[in-house]
Amino acid sequence: MSKKKTAAIVLAAGLGTRMRSDLPKVMHPVAGHPMVNHLLDTLTRLALEKIVVVVGPDMADLEAAVAPHVTAVQYERQGTGDAVKAGMEALGAFNGNVLVVYADTPLISEQTLNAMLEARHAVAGKFSPTVVVLGFYPGDPGAYGRLVVDDEDGDVLAIVEADDATADELDIGLCNSGVMCFDGELLPALLARLHNDNAKGEYYLTDCVRLAREDGFNCQVVEGEEEELIGVNSRIELALVETIAQDRLREKAMKGGATLVDPSTVYFSHDSHIGSDVVIEPNVFFGPGVSVGRGVHIKAFSHIEGANIADHAIIGPFARLRPGTQLGTGARVGNFVEIKNAHVEDGAKVNHLSYIGDAQVGAGANIGAGTITCNYDGFLKSKTTIGAGAFIGSNSALVAPVSIGAGAIVGAGSTITRDVHEGAIVTTRAAQKSVTGAAERFRERKRSEKQLHNKG
Repeated sequence: MSKKKTAAIVLAAGLGTRMRSDLPKVMHPVAGHPMVNHLLDTLTRLALEKIVVVVGPDMADLEAAVAPHVTAVQYERQGTGDAVKAGMEALGAFNGNVLVVYADTPLISEQTLNAMLEARHAVAGKFSPTVVVLGFYPGDPGAYGRLVVDDEDGDVLAIVEADDATADELDIGLCNSGVMCFDGELLPALLARLHNDNAKGEYYLTDCVRLAREDGFNCQVVEGEEEELIGVNSRIELALVETIAQDRLREKAMKGGATLVDPSTVYFSHDSHIGSDVVIEPNVFFGPGVSVGRGVHIKAFSHIEGANIADHAIIGPFARLRPGTQLGTGARVGNFVEIKNAHVEDGAKVNHLSYIGDAQVGAGANIGAGTITCNYDGFLKSKTTIGAGAFIGSNSALVAPVSIGAGAIVGAGSTITRDVHEGAIVTTRAAQKSVTGAAERFRERKRSEKQLHNKG
């Protein structure tokens, strides 16, 4: 990246009416992360001096999401030029590069933005370009603005909005992405000269190219890829961007040494950390905040979020790990098991049909099928502690707060309401009673009752 100081103005004030949502458009998530935050993460890696996010009025949730970055309000929404004016008021006098980017374009890469900054300081003739425009060649130019470029020196002569373009200009394949980089010293003067005498009655930021050229400055174009420049204006485009983001995350996981048995059915979050030699079977979903160690096996149809999984654990199939879950090395969590805010230590097993919440399960403990920790009494949540090497029999209920000592055995079908000492065996089920011949007498009685019922 250029060493000259750089600031960014992020345009995020759009209502996104085609999204048909009460949520601001740029707050819609991609890979579990709002679109605007994807862009801010990328900008943060550029080590900018300042980032200003331009929002609309009454967007408190958006302002909170972009904090601690400065926000500026665009009250009238009179076009991109008007939005950048609002951003510049918050930025103040700035002698450096000013990147203008769009919060609904979450896939733009750090490399592309760096290329724009480098181009801003490449000397062409006598001057560095005052404006650098990010262009691309879309499969369907459609409503994109066209970049009119000098065939001899590659200077950008003008950006023509599709609504204002002639037939010849509409035949141009090189289109405007909207992303631009300016000389911050000259930008305020260019913005002050914008007018709204156009088809939309808006202040077009793109007119700055024409104004800069009228002042004798040159403008250059950097080309980006269509895929990274998709702007999200509808749920359909949101789904397209999600697909691209997921493909990138899957590729990253596989390049890092993970095996995805059926990659297209695995869904990652933006921050998923997947270790090497991990095997992920089909139909696994990762929510935010998941870290997976080496050699882990995640079986099909598992749902994992907010969990830390140590090396060589085995999960699923059909397991659900909720926020606050920690699995130790070699821990096993089997089918139809739900774990929440619990630490299952090294080598412990919770293999079947159980709920473990607000709990500590000691190393090597074995939790039988159908066991639940009763962690909530309707008012407060309490903790269950199960010691190392303990055995909890099937269909047991552990009523928190309660502690099961190391090496203790809880008999199947027990309801435990008091602490169990280390090494103890405890059962709470009723004593077994057997009456010889009673089964046949019971059946005969029920058959007679049914015959009487059928006779009416």
